[in-house]
Formats: sequence, C-alpha cells, structure tokens
Amino acid sequence: MISSPGNGPAPRPSAPPNILPMSETLWVVGDIHGALGKLKLLLLRAGLTDFDGSWRGGEAHLVFLGDYLDRGEDGAGVMRLVRTLQRQATLVGGRVDALLGNHEVMFLAAMLFRQKDPRDDLGFYEYWHSNGGQPRDMARIEPGDLGWLSERPAMLRVGPWLMQHADSAMYLKLGRSVPEVNAKVAAKLASSDPKVWQEFLSAFAARMAFASPEGGPLIRRVMDTFGSERVVHGHTPINLLLGSQGEEPGAPLPYAGRQCLDIDSAMAYIPGAGFITRLDAQGIAEVVTYPPLSFAR
Repeated sequence: MISSPGNGPAPRPSAPPNILPMSETLWVVGDIHGALGKLKLLLLRAGLTDFDGSWRGGEAHLVFLGDYLDRGEDGAGVMRLVRTLQRQATLVGGRVDALLGNHEVMFLAAMLFRQKDPRDDLGFYEYWHSNGGQPRDMARIEPGDLGWLSERPAMLRVGPWLMQHADSAMYLKLGRSVPEVNAKVAAKLASSDPKVWQEFLSAFAARMAFASPEGGPLIRRVMDTFGSERVVHGHTPINLLLGSQGEEPGAPLPYAGRQCLDIDSAMAYIPGAGFITRLDAQGIAEVVTYPPLSFAR
C-alpha cells in the first residue's frame, strides 16, 4: 500500500509498540461508520474538541476502535477528522490511537483489487458494497488516506485494558503478543495475494465469541496471552448482543463477569444512538451520549 506522510516529531508518538501505561484521561469510541455529525458532537461534549472540530483535549488519550467507513453519510470525513486529531493531539502532549476495523479491510481490498480485477470476479468490491460500502467515500479517497488505513494496528493495550475491534478469537490465531499480532496484520495488508485477503476478511467477520458458552475460557486465554485484565471492543452492536434489535443502547455493556466491555453504540444504524466512553483502571468512569446527556459515576 502507499505510505502516508509522517506526522513529524511529537512528544508522544502514535507509532508501535502498542502497549501503553494507563492515561489519566482515557476516552474510547466504537464503530462510527460514517456518522460524522454525531462523532463531532460527542467529541465536543466530551471536551476533546472545540466547535471547529480541533483538538482541545490537552494530554488526554483518545482511542478509536475501528470501522470509520461505510453505512453512514461521510466515512471519508470521519477518517480525515481522526487523522487531523492525531496530528493535533501529539503537539500538546495528547494522544489519539486509531485501530483497524473489518470495514477498513473490506475497503482496502476493494481498492487494491479493482484495477487487477475490473470485473470483480474475486468479489471484493461486491462484498464491500453489500456491507454498506459507499462509492462516494471511494471517490474521495486519496493516496495518503490509503496509506494511513493500511498502517492501522489491530490491537492496543492501555494499562489493564486490551483494546481490539472485534469480539473474536481471531487475534489469538495471529500471535502471542500485541506487537506480534500487529506485525502479522501489517503483513497481510501489504500482501497482493487475494487468498490472504479473503481469509483475513472471513476471520475478521466473526463476532460474539466472548458471549458464547465457551466465552469464559476464551476470555481468560485472551487476557493471559496479551497481558490484560479486561477487554474492550466494538464490532457487535450492543442491541444485537442483548437481542433487542432497534432499541437505542444508551451506555456501554459490561458482560462476562465485567471482563468484557462492548462499546459499539450502533450510532450509524439507530437515529438516537451514540456515545463516547471514558475509562479508568476500574471500569467505566463516564459516558457522554447522543442526544448529549452526561452520566458520571
């Protein structure tokens, strides 16, 4: 993939290794899926940006768990806002991390193979489009955007929290440490072999592994392997995990003995849904919701 320009010197670089100490102020955002207007309002209400969408979070740490694109009105705009906040935060001692979601992999596959496979015999474009892919996002993409997407890490550990996009056993099959998983994912995204992409997309689509009858042992294995005490993820909308289709999840969902936290608010699917979550070492510290009501512990 094409590399994006570097962000220049920064007090707290956003490059690997992706194992970080617990920040005094740690915010996490789940699947955005192009819901740019909601994202801007949530960041503003959390005190992380100003009315122009510029960083004002100081030394706060903000983590996005992937799925910036597809479904909603402006996936390209979401991606560019995240990139801008990354640059701005580092200048004042803050940090913004952005993980890889499965929709980014769908989009990259559709982009990579559309010239090699113009009739889409491999099906990458159709797979992306049928899962909410927006041609207007593809039309607006730039080489730097592709480079940035292809450089997204798959996992991040912050203090006791293991952060990953999917509630899946996929990561265990990729490596025995956070850096190893991220290196394996980077190699897959650099491949031109369609079989590699097909297998990765299939594995990344899996969900709800931690809520299954085998979820308990799997979660313990994940935490032992990657050295964490809790897992926070998106990928599976909370209402789907609860079996309550169409309802607005107003807060993150701790489950599996509070070892897992689902923060996919379905903000692009449900008109009144959306939230951003502040975490501390013990759990949920604060939730800012859309419509903007704030709940503090």
